[in-house]
Amino acid sequence: MDLMPQGDILAMLESATIVVKGILCLLVAMSLWSWTIIFGKLISLGRARRMVLRGNRIMENADSLSSGLQQISSDRSSPLYRIGTSAVKEFRSLEKSSVPPAHRRKLIKDTLRRVLRQRVSSEMKRLTSSLSFLATCANGAPFIGLFGTVWGIMHSFHSIGQAKTAALAAVAPGISEALVATAIGLAVAIPATIAYNFFLGVLAGIETEMVNFASSFLNRVEREVSWADPKSAQSDRDSGE
Repeated sequence: MDLMPQGDILAMLESATIVVKGILCLLVAMSLWSWTIIFGKLISLGRARRMVLRGNRIMENADSLSSGLQQISSDRSSPLYRIGTSAVKEFRSLEKSSVPPAHRRKLIKDTLRRVLRQRVSSEMKRLTSSLSFLATCANGAPFIGLFGTVWGIMHSFHSIGQAKTAALAAVAPGISEALVATAIGLAVAIPATIAYNFFLGVLAGIETEMVNFASSFLNRVEREVSWADPKSAQSDRDSGE
C-alpha cells in the first residue's frame, strides 16, 4: 500500500522552508534522545526493581540485621546497599559518640529515620534522572510540530498569493509538507508519554520497596541492638547508670 501518493517523502521535505526543516531536525533529535532514554531506563529501572525485591526478601529471611546487610552487600550497585550503608555509618557514629546512653537511645530512632528518608530520596532522584526530558517531549513536541505546520501553511498561502491561483494542485503540496511537522511531533510525543507514565508506575513500586526496607531496618535495630531498645532504659535505671 502506498502511504505517500505524492512520491518520495524526502523530496517533499526538501521543498519545505528552512524554518520547517529546522523544526523537523529538532523533532528528530528529540525523538532519538527520548528513545535512548527509554531503552536506558528500561534496563536500569528493571535492574533496580529486581535488586530491591531481592534485598527485601533477604532482609525478611535473614537471621539478623548484620547478616541481612552482609548478604545485600554482595551487590554493591543495589540501592538498598547504599541505603543500608548510610544508616549503618550513622548508627556507628552515634554508638561511638559520648552522648549519655539515655539521650542516645532517644536520638537513635529519629536519627536513623532521617538518614534513611534522605537516602531513599537520593536514590529516587538518581533513578528519576532524565525522565523530565521525556515529559518535555510528551508535552512540547506536539506544539513544536504544530508551529512548523502553521509556519508551513503561512508560507504556502504566501506562495499561492504570488502565483495568483488557488487551485488544489497548487495548494495541496505546501499544506501536506506543513502537516508532516505535526505528524512527526505526535510521533515524538506519543511514545514519550507512554514511556513516562510507565516509568512513573515502576518508580512508585521501587520507592515502596525501599521504604519497606527502611522500616525493616529500623524495626531490627530496635529488636536486635540492646542499647537502642527502649526496654533497656529500665535496666540502666536499675543499674544506676
